[in-house]
Amino acid sequence: MTGYLPTRSLDDVTRVRRAGIPPDAITTARSIIDRVERDGVAALEELTVEFKERPGGMGLFLTDDDLASALNSIPTTDRALLERGADRIAGFAAAQLSALMPLEGVPVPGGAAGHTFAPVERAGCYAPGGRFPLPSSVLMTAITARTAGVDEVWGASPRPTPVTLAAAAVAGANGLLVAGGAHAIAALALGAGPLPACDVIAGPGNRFVTAAKQLMYGRVGIDMLAGPSELVVLADSSADDAVVAADLIAQAEHDPDALPILVTTDPSLPARVDKEIEGQLANLPTAAIASAALRNGGAVVVRDVDEAIAACDAIAPEHLQLSVSNPDGMRGRLSNYGALFAGANSAEVFGDYGVGPNHVLPTGGTARFSGGLSVLTFLRMRTWLRVDPPTTLIEDTARLARLEGLEGHARAAEARSRQL
Repeated sequence: MTGYLPTRSLDDVTRVRRAGIPPDAITTARSIIDRVERDGVAALEELTVEFKERPGGMGLFLTDDDLASALNSIPTTDRALLERGADRIAGFAAAQLSALMPLEGVPVPGGAAGHTFAPVERAGCYAPGGRFPLPSSVLMTAITARTAGVDEVWGASPRPTPVTLAAAAVAGANGLLVAGGAHAIAALALGAGPLPACDVIAGPGNRFVTAAKQLMYGRVGIDMLAGPSELVVLADSSADDAVVAADLIAQAEHDPDALPILVTTDPSLPARVDKEIEGQLANLPTAAIASAALRNGGAVVVRDVDEAIAACDAIAPEHLQLSVSNPDGMRGRLSNYGALFAGANSAEVFGDYGVGPNHVLPTGGTARFSGGLSVLTFLRMRTWLRVDPPTTLIEDTARLARLEGLEGHARAAEARSRQL
């Protein structure tokens, strides 16, 4: 083997991915948040200049008119591409929304209960702009918020390209903050200048973005704490070596810290895929980044399908590609993943670029207990209760309250007895 795809144990893979946010990132993010909270727009101006986040003297806050101008400036083919992706993302989000029904008239003693869904008022949608511009993340976050019914949607991205700004226009953003990192998250959460304080912040980012989201949670809602991107390709002897290599490389070129993992029941497959990787990297512009990530990942060889499924569930990856002979049969046996791609033709990169389901997904094993960004991220479920007269609820409530030592609760229940 050439060494692009080292052999790993399952324990090695799961231990590395669940290390959490580095303490130094938390410390740095906290300092930046305090600075933005204290100095507001002045701090943002200084930080965006320091990190060279506003190209060509671009303003700190862009209006919807600025975004529309950017949309009009890009080639018509690029605009059509953004609009096709937007339509697919909106269509899937609308289908999700239609599955969330109000709950009416559940009987309770003396009355009924239920729930309703309501969108938050304002959403902040972050898109990274470091190594690569990610207009796809603008579409994924802002369109989903709009489809959920959010009234005001703001974007934030450092060094935005015209296509990124155009994507914000297509998504219907009210404006865009030209900033990144922890200071962008702080501004979205706290408000600054024309940017109002948002109720929910969504979107992927680097470790400082993630640290800031963790620190701001509670003052604002967040979608998740997303780390470097991950892909597990689960493959058997039917897998195409070249396609598996291409899928792993695609994930690896995101970031040197990305995690591309091959889990296979075929002990000869890793060596063949490794050889393919060497050939495909030869003329890849992002080969240096991809090489580092591939060596950060690796191959896990398992004995059989049962062990393969157990391995994938233990890793709980962001993306799970099934390059196996019976993907639909295996899909029902897998539990822990952010998004699953069933069959060799169902490429994970299709999910990255707006086939419909969202690409903002849980990482670091958190797919064990959370899911990806959706309309639910921007909705609140509110319950309601109507009881008239309360009848048997009075006695049960008063007795349970007294078991807990809360006499005032008991008396509040018993006060309703006067209405009987």
